[in-house]
Amino acid sequence: MFSTPVKGEYPAYFENYINLVGEGSIIEHLAKQIDETSSLLMSLTDTQSDFRYAEGKWSVKEVIGHITETERIMQYRALRIARGDQTSLAGYNDEEYVKEAIFSARSMEDLVEECKIVRQSTIALLKGLPEGTPARMGYANNGEVSANSIAYIIAGHELHHLKILKERYFILQ
Repeated sequence: MFSTPVKGEYPAYFENYINLVGEGSIIEHLAKQIDETSSLLMSLTDTQSDFRYAEGKWSVKEVIGHITETERIMQYRALRIARGDQTSLAGYNDEEYVKEAIFSARSMEDLVEECKIVRQSTIALLKGLPEGTPARMGYANNGEVSANSIAYIIAGHELHHLKILKERYFILQ
């Protein structure tokens, strides 16, 4: 039902995310990924979760909030596209979303729990899609994309940000 997306199934700017996702079942990958991510994040202290590697960059809490909000938006897009909705879905300004969310006021435990719940919801949605519907194409953020690709984009987006946390924040090593 789901398969590694091919060019033309997603806008080129998502290619890096899709390329980060390994072979195998995307649903199993998403389930394993959230367990690993939440385990890593729950080991952080309050000081570590508020850390920014440079002025004007997001804190760890903001990165996690961003991952969660992006997944929620992508999940909505996948649902609409899988249901055959051909309405062009608008993009969003992730910088403004993070700014308005005030993730710093929340505990890391709360943010990780929300991330896990959103992921569980994503997995339930993907598992419940009827045969053939992940291949449907739709329009989001001025580009054509399949519901199938969105599943991989969600996984790759999280992997992208975890890589940044490891390389620039030096806290998940």
